[in-house]
Amino acid sequence: MGFLGWTAATGGLLLLMTLASGWIKRGPITAFALYLAVGIACGPWVLGLLSIDIAAHAELAKNLTEIAMAASLFITGLKLRLPLKSQGWRIGLRLAFPGMLLTVLGVTVVAHYLADLSWPLSLAFGAIVAPTDPVLASLISVNDARDSDNLRVSLSSEAGMNDGTALPLLMLAVMLLTTQGELTLPDFAQWALVDVLWAIVGGLGIGFILGRFVGQYITHLRHRHQDVAPNDFLALALIALSYAAAQALDASGFLAAFAAGVGLRRAEMRVINRQPADDFTDSDNRPPAEVLVNPHIRHAPGETNAASSVGLVVGDALSFGDTVERLFAAVIIIVLGVTLAHHWDPQGLLMAVILFLVIRPASVWIATAGMNAPRNQRLIIGWLGIRGIGSINYIAWAYTHGVAGGEVTRMANMAFTLIVASVIVHGVSVTPLLNWRQAKIAARQKKDD
Repeated sequence: MGFLGWTAATGGLLLLMTLASGWIKRGPITAFALYLAVGIACGPWVLGLLSIDIAAHAELAKNLTEIAMAASLFITGLKLRLPLKSQGWRIGLRLAFPGMLLTVLGVTVVAHYLADLSWPLSLAFGAIVAPTDPVLASLISVNDARDSDNLRVSLSSEAGMNDGTALPLLMLAVMLLTTQGELTLPDFAQWALVDVLWAIVGGLGIGFILGRFVGQYITHLRHRHQDVAPNDFLALALIALSYAAAQALDASGFLAAFAAGVGLRRAEMRVINRQPADDFTDSDNRPPAEVLVNPHIRHAPGETNAASSVGLVVGDALSFGDTVERLFAAVIIIVLGVTLAHHWDPQGLLMAVILFLVIRPASVWIATAGMNAPRNQRLIIGWLGIRGIGSINYIAWAYTHGVAGGEVTRMANMAFTLIVASVIVHGVSVTPLLNWRQAKIAARQKKDD
């Protein structure tokens, strides 16, 4: 099929997905599952129109998935408006660090004894498939800054921070696989200090400071000059600068992108909290600035206040970031469907069953012990741990850092198969599960009334 044919096919697919968006939102089939089906249909298994091996193009796959993840992490952080001491944030921290360590440990042990992988390869597999995905978790993450649901906040903050645990463990596994001879104590010390401690602290600090400073400064300039020009590129600027600055300083670029979104949101909250109380109907529960902005403000005469200025900044950043995230996610999931023909391993399905039904729920249950969270909430969090683009990025990262060989290919094939299983199984189950939860909450509230 030529260029015009592919152009028409792309336009037709996008139009079809747009027209079907309402049905998709109400039904059990997610947009990502449909994109995956399109990729499988175009691949060698069905129509044979495309043949793409992600492993053979690992550098390109790594770069594309990095962009998608950084954009998604930034938007996730920007939507989280609850105080950092809230229960949702605290549960997210438990899930992203002790919970993630337990998940990686469980998968590592099972992969070694059940799949007969070496310990370093088992550790790499565990680090690849353990983290939940910020890109594909749109159905279970916070909807917008007004969303205070502890379940959504917990899953969103977990997805934003779990790279601080999983990626260092993958780096350790790659170091064990690629280092000639035995590793020394200084090697492990450098990994612990640089790849773990500094990566986490530096990444979060760099991103947060940059996001908050830029947010406040841009708002000041916009308000001072009564500027209502679009701020679309602010999101792209913060994503690129936070990620690049952190990576250049050997910190975590993914954590920096997430923290930049959180920092920009804190800048918005600071501006809103400084507004006079009589500017709001409910002065004790001030809404996000973006919902206060008149949609016609750019075309209407008159002065803007600081709240409307920061509302324009944050609203434009959210709009542009969401578009970038969805575009890259669609492309990558279609490619995943195409490449599945090259990376299918039924043993990955067995690992998926064990991870989804045993390891993830048990890790969440242990990590959230003593949090006074409802039992149903802990069970739902244990199930809703979708894997996706982040795991693909980790596979590509391992390939680009010298990991190769037949056993590595088998490990990667198992991981690709598990990712596809997660996209389908978690995608199909999320809407009915959340609807059931909402019905339970509504029934409880009605009973209390």
